[in-house]
Formats: sequence, C-alpha cells, structure tokens
Amino acid sequence: MFNTIREDITCTLERDPAARNWLEIVTSYSGLHAIWLHRLAHRLWRARLKLLARWLSQFSRFLTGIEIHPGAQIGPRFFIDHGMGVVIGETTEIGADVTLYHGVTLGGVRLEPGKRHPTIEDGVVIGAGAKVLGAITVGKNTRIGANAVVVKDVGPDMVVVGVPGKPVHRAGPQPTAHKPDLDHNVLPDVLSVRLDRILERLDEVEHAIYVNGSRNGHGGSENRSGSEHVGQEESRAPEPDPEPDYMI
Repeated sequence: MFNTIREDITCTLERDPAARNWLEIVTSYSGLHAIWLHRLAHRLWRARLKLLARWLSQFSRFLTGIEIHPGAQIGPRFFIDHGMGVVIGETTEIGADVTLYHGVTLGGVRLEPGKRHPTIEDGVVIGAGAKVLGAITVGKNTRIGANAVVVKDVGPDMVVVGVPGKPVHRAGPQPTAHKPDLDHNVLPDVLSVRLDRILERLDEVEHAIYVNGSRNGHGGSENRSGSEHVGQEESRAPEPDPEPDYMI
C-alpha cells in the first residue's frame, strides 16, 4: 500500500510542473484524493459491501468533483490532473500510467448489464473534455485530443481528434516507460488535410478536362457544318436577367 502511495506522489511530480513537493500534493491534489478514496471503495465493492462502497464514492464525488464508480478497475500510477467533472463508469478498466484531464467521461452506451464501458490500456493520455463511450478499447500509448468523442476501438500509438474521433498514426517520438506523451496540444488537423487533398484532386481533374477539351475542340472545329452552327444557336438558352443590386 505504501509503495502504491509513493508511486502516486512520484507520478504527480513527474506529470505536473506545478507540483512542488509531496506535502503540497498530499494536501492539495483532488485527483489524488479521488484515486485513494476509490481504491478503498473498490475493496469494499469486491468484498460485497456495495452499498457502503457507493456511499464512499459519493462522498468522494462531493469532496473532489470526480465521480469514479467503485466497480471500476484502475491500474498503478493513474493521474487525474485538475479533475473537476471527470466521470468513470462501473465496468471501466484502466491500465498503468494513464493520464486524464478535467471533464473526461469514460461512459457506457447501453442499458444491458455486463461490460459497457471502455478499456484504457497503458500510457494513454486523454485530453480535457474528451468522451470515450462504450465497451471499446483504446490502445497502448494513444493520445486523445481535447473534446474528442471516441466511440470505436483505437489501436496503439495513435492520436485521436474530432467528433466522432478520427485516429491518426503517431508521427512523433514514442513515450518512454512510466512517462506518457503529455503533448496533447500537438494534434493533427484531419479535416483540413482531407479538404486540401480534395482541392488538389479537383485541380487535377479540371486541368485534365481543360486539356482534353482543347484537343477535341481543335480537332473537330474544321469538320463542323453550317447547319450544326445554326442548330446550336437556336438551342442556346436565353441569358437570364441580371440580379438587382440589392440582392446578396
């Protein structure tokens, strides 16, 4: 137990530059208080003292603003930064060295009993306001951007952004042991990249149409008859009237 507490304090010092010493962490970090109270509530839950476990979890919620169901399974060196508004559901499974920021929800999407909350593997970082919903798995060392909504499985070493979340392979260096990738502000702009690709492809298509049209127009202009020109003039639609100046 004391080794676990020591690891919790150490990982807080490593992941929060604002943390100055162990006394400040023990007395001032609500995320740490919520984790410690949850471990006690989880023991009560496994001992079939479920009502007492729920009472303790509700007391922790009142004290810290962090709601962790006593049935959730949480691994070592779990860190919640700031923490206000974090919700972790009953069947959630969290691995080692996971980091959550405020407003994160690890929630369920169905009413049937059984596994209905996400599994978060080792080294995952979930940014502020992100929602991970359903019995899905987020792979090892994945980073989820702020306010992303993840509803499908995500492989390891990915970066997830957007609503719904779109995974992109990590381009930067891999995180080391016990030190997750906390650069959760470095995120790809998936939508802009795809729009740029569409515009590039459109330019290519327009250029091909222009080149082919110029060739066909040059080759066929000499063989056109006068009757074809007359028919084209007759079938040409009248030009529309100009729009009034006040219309936008």
